[in-house]
Amino acid sequence: MIDYSLLCAGIASSIGVATSSHSSRMDDPWPTEVRLSRIQRLIAQRMTASKRSKPCFYLEARADVTDLLGMRHSLSKALGVKITSNAFLIHVLALAARQYPLMVGRFVWRDPQDMEAGAVIRVADAVNVGFAVNSPQGLVVPVIKNAQDKSLAVIAREEKLLTDKARGNKLTLEDMEGQTIALSNLGAYDIDSFIGIVPPPASTILAAGKVNLAAVPQDGRVAVRKMMNLSLAVDHRVIHGEYAARFLQFLTELLRDPEKLV
Repeated sequence: MIDYSLLCAGIASSIGVATSSHSSRMDDPWPTEVRLSRIQRLIAQRMTASKRSKPCFYLEARADVTDLLGMRHSLSKALGVKITSNAFLIHVLALAARQYPLMVGRFVWRDPQDMEAGAVIRVADAVNVGFAVNSPQGLVVPVIKNAQDKSLAVIAREEKLLTDKARGNKLTLEDMEGQTIALSNLGAYDIDSFIGIVPPPASTILAAGKVNLAAVPQDGRVAVRKMMNLSLAVDHRVIHGEYAARFLQFLTELLRDPEKLV
């Protein structure tokens, strides 16, 4: 349930939506309408179409990020750029998709007007990672292109540049084009886990929740480790369960062993 008192206290302005003048008064916490920006209307249309047309299945896993987070500060200092959790996840997505290319495939009818003509899975020639950013105009998705060929440091610099542009309403159309796989990270909002909606240009979205301390078995004993909750939403027309499971397993193994990421 939406808490409209919070909305009127400032949430609306922070996410870039406008309410009527009547509803903006603090003594009347019930807005009669929330107007959508052009970007929000477009996102609503496209995500509705995607949800209706893609038969998705969902996988969940936990990744041990203890060592990864332990080296983040020193690594940022060594590389001369702040390494965020998004930068790590984008880099890992690119490396994993390079090993499992169907994750950046798309289901395409040969002739949308003639189903008898059949369909194909068209695999993208690049891993272009779109990552969700909250901006004054609402949710936007800048894209790091050719991520499979970029180092962690380069990805971190591009992620910061695109995030700053998004929050300053300076993204260009080119900055948001070409997505072949998606990332949504709500860990900073204290969200344990969630399931994303696969965006129209892609067949896969990785959703990342917050890092929690957990007791896990390790070398015959119980150890306290930092675990990140991950979920994968996948278009079943393109990817079957076992293939996606191996992709997610490979991804979690990379996060557990950060030496492979630098």
